[in-house]
This record gives sequence, structure tokens and C-alpha cells, in this order.
Amino acid sequence: MENDKISNLKIRLLYVAMLVFTGVIVFAFSFFTDKSYEAILRNTIVSVAIAGTVVFMLVDAVSDGQCRLLYDNNVVRNRFVVGYFVTLILACVFSLIPNVLWPYMSLFVMLALFSNTEIGMISGVGLVSISVMLEKNGGCGELFMYILAGAVAIAMFRNLEENTEIGIPTFISLMMQAVFLVAYNVLFLNRTFSAYLLVSPAINIMLNLTILLIFLNIFGVYVIRRTNDMYMVINDADFPLLVTLKENNKDEYYRAIHTAYIAERIALGLNINARAVKNCSYYHRIGVLEGKSKWDDVKHIYTDNSFPTEAMDFLHDYIEPKKNEPKSKEALAVQLGEVLIASIMYLLKKDKDAKIDYDNLIDSIIDKKVSDGDLKDYDVTFRELEVMKKIMKKEKLYYDFLR
Repeated sequence: MENDKISNLKIRLLYVAMLVFTGVIVFAFSFFTDKSYEAILRNTIVSVAIAGTVVFMLVDAVSDGQCRLLYDNNVVRNRFVVGYFVTLILACVFSLIPNVLWPYMSLFVMLALFSNTEIGMISGVGLVSISVMLEKNGGCGELFMYILAGAVAIAMFRNLEENTEIGIPTFISLMMQAVFLVAYNVLFLNRTFSAYLLVSPAINIMLNLTILLIFLNIFGVYVIRRTNDMYMVINDADFPLLVTLKENNKDEYYRAIHTAYIAERIALGLNINARAVKNCSYYHRIGVLEGKSKWDDVKHIYTDNSFPTEAMDFLHDYIEPKKNEPKSKEALAVQLGEVLIASIMYLLKKDKDAKIDYDNLIDSIIDKKVSDGDLKDYDVTFRELEVMKKIMKKEKLYYDFLR
């Protein structure tokens, strides 16, 4: 608890630093570029208002938990703050170079992946506005082309995963940036279209492409793949925590292993988060090692073993569901798998040679949950429930191996 308080204090200080740093850097840049006192005051007030809006959105997103922020940004919050500081400085520097060369498209993507789509968009709009205010003859034309190009790029990269093909999203984003740059020259600067007009868009595209590829490579290695690698380690049946469970309580170990198999099959069939389902199936009862079951009592086990933030969020929601909020399909997959496996193991423990009608058992489990109203809190449709039922019924051969 003490560590959480210290961490929250540091985050609050970072958010305050965002407000102060934004005001100071824009004020200083406006002053040293000989802006009028009115312009200095305007730039400073507007920039602080922009930073305040971004901070408000961050606080609101964080308060709602991991689901509002992408990847592990809910925990590694300084990632966005550092990215914001860097892009803020660049926004000031951009005002000194021709506006057709600003590589904002790639910066929009970076800010969005460090937070979420909405925050990335608003941050990008704010930073472009700062650049426009600071340049000598800024106008709405720059806002037009860079905000629209940034919106397209964010939409293209919003579902970035390890196996995502980035070729087409990159091509579409760069092509739209080129189109908007040409449109800016023709519509706002009243230039005649010619081959020479394509030189500055070409340079801009090369800058954006270079920044984007470098950033996506680093982001993929240190954020996306890192989480996937951690899942691969802790979802291995030979992971030390599972080995300890096997040595201390074989019944719980095999219950976890078999539950994970069925729950993962359900998750794959529904195209939901299979790795989180498997992880939750393995470890949601790991507290038996210490004779504990409440989240606050078992949380340290997951933290000590470096569980990904996403995995801990699923485990938290499964162990202690939030009131007045729908439970996920992933949670239902784990619960159905666990109830089914526990029922089969119980029947076989009573009579190892018992003939079990698996279809009837599965139907009775789901029918009871429906009649008891246990499913009303889950975010699941009747069609998805039928898919779950069919998947469980396909695994009859696996159930026979439990004997």
C-alpha cells in the first residue's frame, strides 16, 4: 500500500510537471522569438489549457482502469509523459522550419500508442496548434492537413499487435499525408500543381516513414513483444509457481491445468483473449498455497512473479468482480471450464469407472447457470453461449483422459 501511495504521488507530480513545463517552454520560446506581449500571453494560456485538457483525459482514463488505456500504459504512465515532453519541444522547434516538413503524422501515432486513441488525438491537435501559434504566419491550413492526416494514421495503427502487418496501414497513412500536403499547397497557398510541388511532400513522407518505422520497431520490441514473452513464460506448465502448486496440492494443479485447456479452447473459438484466459485459469486459485483467496492477500504473488498488467487485471476482475459492471466473456470461459472440470473430477473421484454423459452434464451446467441468473451479469449473447457449449462438447476424448 505504501508503494502504491508513493507511485501515485510521483504520477501526480508528473502531471503537474506537464502543466508547468508546457507553460514555461511555450512562454520562453515565444519570448526569445520576439513575439508581442499579447502573443506571448495568448500562447502561454492556450498551451496550458491544452496541457490541462490532456491531463484531465489521462486522469479520467486511469481512474477507469486498464480498459481505457492501451497495452500497459495504465501502469507505465511516465511513457506518455516523456513522449509528450519530447513532442512539445519538437512542436516549438517546428515553428522555425517550413510547415510542409513537419512530421506530425508519426508523432500522432506515437502519442496514441503511449495512451489511447482519444488522448493521442487531442494531444496531437494541441501540439499542432502550438506550432501554428508560434510560427510567423500560422494559419488554419496547417491544422487542416496535419489533424486529418494524424486522425487517419491513428485509425490505421490503433489495433497494433505483434502479428499485425504494418505495410498497408503505413502506405495508407503516408499516402493520405501526401494528399493533404498537396491539397494545402493548392487550396490554401494557391499554388499551381506541378512536379516541383511534390518535392516538399516527398521530403515530409520520408521523414514520417523514417520516424514511424524506428518507433514501431522499438515499441514492438519493448512493449508488445515484452508482454507476449512474459505470457509465454508464466503460461508454461513448468513455470516455478505452477511447479510449486503441483508439489503442494496435486488436485489443485490438475484442476488448473485441465481448466486452462478447456477455457483456452473456448476463448479461441470465440476469438477473445486466449492467453489471458489460460493465465487466469492457471492462477486464479494460486492463493491456496498460502491459504488465502482475497485479492489484497494474493496480489503480491502475481507482482512478485512479474505478471503482465493485463493478466493481473483479468485475475483481479475474476477474483473480485466489480459491482454494477458486466463481467467479460473471458471470465465466463474460465468459470465454465472450471465448473465442468471440477464436476468431472468429482464424479470420477467417486467412481473411476463411471459412465458420464458429457453432453447432458454440459447442458445441465449451463441450464442451471441460466435458471439461477448467474449469466445476467456477463457480457455474452445467446449465440456465444451456444458456441461455448458446442466447443465443450467437442472435447469428450479429452475428458476421458481425466480418468
